[in-house]
Amino acid sequence: MSLTSALSIAGRSLRATSFQTSVVSRNVSEVGNPNYNRRIAVLSSEAPGAQVLTIQRAANTALFRANLAAISSYEAQSSLRLGVDSMMQAVNGIDNAGSAATAMGSLYDALQIYASNPSNASIAERAIDAARQVVRSLNTGSEAINAARVDADNQIVDAIDELNTMLADFQAANNEVVAGTVGGRDISDALDKRDALLRRISEYVPISTIGRANNDMVITTTSGTTLFETVPREITFEANIAYTAGTIGNQIHVDGVPLQVGTGGNTNSTGKLAGLLQLRDDIAPMQQAQLDEIARGLINTFAEIDQSGGGGPALAGLFTWSGGPALPTAGAISNGLASRIMINPAMDSTLGGDPSILRDGGANGAAYVANATGGASYAELLIAFQAKLDEPLAFDPAAGGGAVASVMGYSTNSISWLESMRQKADQGQLDKQALVVRTTEALSNDTGVNMDQEMALLLELEHSYQASARLIKAVDEMMAALLQAAG
Repeated sequence: MSLTSALSIAGRSLRATSFQTSVVSRNVSEVGNPNYNRRIAVLSSEAPGAQVLTIQRAANTALFRANLAAISSYEAQSSLRLGVDSMMQAVNGIDNAGSAATAMGSLYDALQIYASNPSNASIAERAIDAARQVVRSLNTGSEAINAARVDADNQIVDAIDELNTMLADFQAANNEVVAGTVGGRDISDALDKRDALLRRISEYVPISTIGRANNDMVITTTSGTTLFETVPREITFEANIAYTAGTIGNQIHVDGVPLQVGTGGNTNSTGKLAGLLQLRDDIAPMQQAQLDEIARGLINTFAEIDQSGGGGPALAGLFTWSGGPALPTAGAISNGLASRIMINPAMDSTLGGDPSILRDGGANGAAYVANATGGASYAELLIAFQAKLDEPLAFDPAAGGGAVASVMGYSTNSISWLESMRQKADQGQLDKQALVVRTTEALSNDTGVNMDQEMALLLELEHSYQASARLIKAVDEMMAALLQAAG
């Protein structure tokens, strides 16, 4: 080997080592950045000497896709859990203090006290006030559910705006990747940017990716609907400014196709948008239906019976509704009844009514008076109402609170149903969060920066640099000696 060849090899080695060192230094500077993939300087060993060919970016497609799927599942679960927690507090209050079940317990006690002292007008008023609290719990619970559905719509609007912005950013990043690939430039930073956007997009909708020529990428939902192909596809949604019981919310359409929604407290929905839709269209309406059934049960439980023997229909007594005095249809959900239940004006002293009618009957006329003699110590009707609160009634199974139960038992079932939903949502979130952590760690271990590994590589590069420097020094000394000998 000639001295000039040796000098050329050493020089190329120094340049390659310098380039490798800059790549490793960049890796070290990005330690802890979850959106950075480790870079690797790839060398050739072709004569004369080493040469940097390209920079490779560490990647693991299978782990990355698993991480995207885990993120989508977690975000749907998190949205659902937050919504259920908020609904529980709004409908039932802290420790269920504002629930219909708690209010009915107070009414039960008030009836018992009134029955023991039926001539006391102030006790009669307290019984009516306990009934008012039952009505308030149902009215406010219904309002809270409708408000939760409106809030879900508002969150969906905000999320779609954010998603559209991210898709526009993805288009710019994807164009940069394609252009860099065609131009033969290092596209590692652009790929990092594109992958970071994919993670964020997967928070809102479940996605799959398809690679094309020149590192171009197509994004679809996991159900196959195109989300991005060269340009973002249209995502449409129209929020409702208000909800009432029975209102059907509008769908989210991706490229004209409705977004799929899952079921259950530990939901199989994926993506924040699907989680919000499930809360709005499944859990909230089911809780509303249970409140409506409680209201129907109360109206029927306290109904007045024709005492004249004329066969008149049972009519609304202590509790009535906008369709009163007729009773709601038995055994079937009456949409929005919880928001329309009220105290019978005939017994409501704030409306000029007489609370003692609760004891005597007659809110619907003389034929419905049970205390025919007008005795001040009459308590049979109060005792009967108290007993009926514990008697089984038929409820619509579609509401999810059971088919047969007492109205007090059904109100407790409703609390248990929502609490069970919350517990499943909590556990589901913990499980899915753990999966996100595991897939993120596995992906980071495979493609991220390991400080120990990088520092060891820097030490090797330092030794390589020193060897090349010594070779250059040796060649320089030999050439100097040669020139001196020739002189």
